[in-house]
Amino acid sequence: MKKLIEARFSIGNIVKHKYLNFRGVIFDLDPEFKNTEEWYLAIPEQIRPKKEQPFYHIFAENEEIFYIAYVSEQNLILDDSGLPANHPDIKQIFSDFDGKSYMPHERAKN
Repeated sequence: MKKLIEARFSIGNIVKHKYLNFRGVIFDLDPEFKNTEEWYLAIPEQIRPKKEQPFYHIFAENEEIFYIAYVSEQNLILDDSGLPANHPDIKQIFSDFDGKSYMPHERAKN
């Protein structure tokens, strides 16, 4: 029987990467690693995360670019700056920002 995995972060949370210079909004999550083995093995072994933890799909941004990131829970922290994110795709899923999290559109809650 599989162990129940509890996610530390929620959809709509703004998070920062612990080691890389980016922040973003969580728009989906996997209870454990669901990307390709090739993607996983491309991560340097000394910083490769364990697969048995939540992985988050993030509308990511830094000072230069917007992109989609796939990040393990162990490499994320909440962004407590109170600043909204600027990723252009946020408005496709989320509406209001309360200073900590984005609220999904009504149609995105299903």
